[in-house]
Amino acid sequence: MTDESAITPTAEDLYPPLQRSGDAVYDAAGTMHPHWNYVMESLAGMPGSVLHDRQAKARRLLRDDGATYNIYSDNFRDKQNDSRTWGLDLIPNVISSDDWAAIESGLVERAELLNLLLRDIYGPRQLIRTGVIPPEIIYANRGFLRACQGLRMPGEHDLIIHAADMARGPDGKMMVLADRTQSPSGAGYALENRTVMSRVLPSLFRDSHVHRLAGYFRQLRSKMQSLCPHRPSPRIAVLTPGPRNETYFEHAYLANYLGFYLVQSDDLVVRGGFLWMKSLDGLSRVDVLMRRVDDWFCDPVELRGDSRLGVPGLLQVVRAGNLVVANSLGSGILESPALLKYLPDIGRALLGREPRLNSVQTWWCGDPTDMTYVLDNLAKLVVKPTYRKPGELSFFGPKASAEELANMAARIKSDPQRYVGQPVLESSFLPTLQNNVL
Repeated sequence: MTDESAITPTAEDLYPPLQRSGDAVYDAAGTMHPHWNYVMESLAGMPGSVLHDRQAKARRLLRDDGATYNIYSDNFRDKQNDSRTWGLDLIPNVISSDDWAAIESGLVERAELLNLLLRDIYGPRQLIRTGVIPPEIIYANRGFLRACQGLRMPGEHDLIIHAADMARGPDGKMMVLADRTQSPSGAGYALENRTVMSRVLPSLFRDSHVHRLAGYFRQLRSKMQSLCPHRPSPRIAVLTPGPRNETYFEHAYLANYLGFYLVQSDDLVVRGGFLWMKSLDGLSRVDVLMRRVDDWFCDPVELRGDSRLGVPGLLQVVRAGNLVVANSLGSGILESPALLKYLPDIGRALLGREPRLNSVQTWWCGDPTDMTYVLDNLAKLVVKPTYRKPGELSFFGPKASAEELANMAARIKSDPQRYVGQPVLESSFLPTLQNNVL
């Protein structure tokens, strides 16, 4: 007789092929991609009880580290505590080195392109003068801050940190869904994820030869220090909206990891043309501000008058060259999804070529032809605002009722420049740990 309990399960037993498109682990023929072999075979050798214990340990470590993500929506809010422990699935998303090399080079090129675009928008605006982009995309967007015209940071970059929301297209290649340039989040959570994984599954993490993140943070710290060329040891602070912000954990985590000060608006004051940080020892001059506050809220004098998150007079200090703010004030305009439609033309104008990394197809309703297409196919598309107000979500056509579709169509017709349409992409599939099984 065969002792079935002695049979070692295979990776296919643990996570069989889906036999449909979008499976990240297997190809169309049901063969596992080589870069998934070690991870899946290692997981297959672990009993369900072990995975359960490791998942519980991960939750405990995250809770002890204070890793939270605050939820603003009333649907999720606990009236006693509106924060929740950061969720980490033990099964990683494995990307091969060859695949990552193409993604990395594409993201580097994209960041350089957006940096040139930002400098043109708040500089000569040659792209508008030459008709590469319509002026309405810039001037009709609340993310364009006229008070920031002519602001330049030391060196070659006004865009210091860039993040991108990405997904795999039907051809298996990564595409960009959105760019994050205001105060991109995620790096701190990625570092916390790696730290927890290295403690929960140390051998799996070590033997997988994972690309390290430390180099990114060393380069980020070095770049922030270089933004103040006239002082050898500049004082750098992270400006946070406060503990109730959804990503406050990351603000505190990064400030501690990078050795920067963590401050809120009440900790800062403008005097004599400089920005000062209040402390028990008196006032200390701040040279570089790594902001986690949207640029619109950073200065209640020149920008949003009712803001309690910014510092009065901040923009004047930046304009005088006595403070560097990263990312540059006004960079929120780059997050407009309407720019995705024109990015190939922008690339040809600024780089001499189209970006290697594709963006999701986008129809801007400010173009009459595009608006007709969006209205005719509203039930198949995702509709996004070009400038997202707090609490405003994307409109998902396939799940909308007839009444909701009619209301959305009316809103587009009343203010077409404010909306874009994008296709609903087919989901890709990754293994996830649920009830001790994949």
